[in-house]
Amino acid sequence: MDRDTKALVDEGPLSTIRTRHLFTIQLDVRPVVTVGSTPNGFRRVGFVTGGEIVGERIRGKVLNEANDWQVKRPDGSLTLDVRLVIETDRGMLVTMTYRGVRHGPADVIDRLKRGEIVDPASYYFRIAPTFEAADADLAWLNGILAIGTGHRFPQGPIYNVFEVL
Repeated sequence: MDRDTKALVDEGPLSTIRTRHLFTIQLDVRPVVTVGSTPNGFRRVGFVTGGEIVGERIRGKVLNEANDWQVKRPDGSLTLDVRLVIETDRGMLVTMTYRGVRHGPADVIDRLKRGEIVDPASYYFRIAPTFEAADADLAWLNGILAIGTGHRFPQGPIYNVFEVL
């Protein structure tokens, strides 16, 4: 790698990722349904019954009956594949799809399963959402990537979602 390229990668605009808070989303969920061991891992399906989204540029509610297709992998981590619909406070619909992963020390994950509140810094819970919006005022969502950090409460997860700039 030449000196100019190395400087660009090591010290320039490619050396960091900037983000901006997009919204906080809280999901209400029913208990997961266990499908069982499949060729892809131990399959569970979660059902989202609602929720709330609060941000400077977008706010609204999560519509009922979204799904979270989870796989518990042999290493104990949980992968998420979620599809939901947001209705903004102006009545516009936005789809949000995200994949994620949650893992941590076995004792922390066991406490989460029992519904105990744990320190969110004690385990890893991250998502990568994408969006689809038909409304012209929300079309900017179609062209962004986002990342989020989550925490699991007994009634459902909460995520802080950030636009990657």
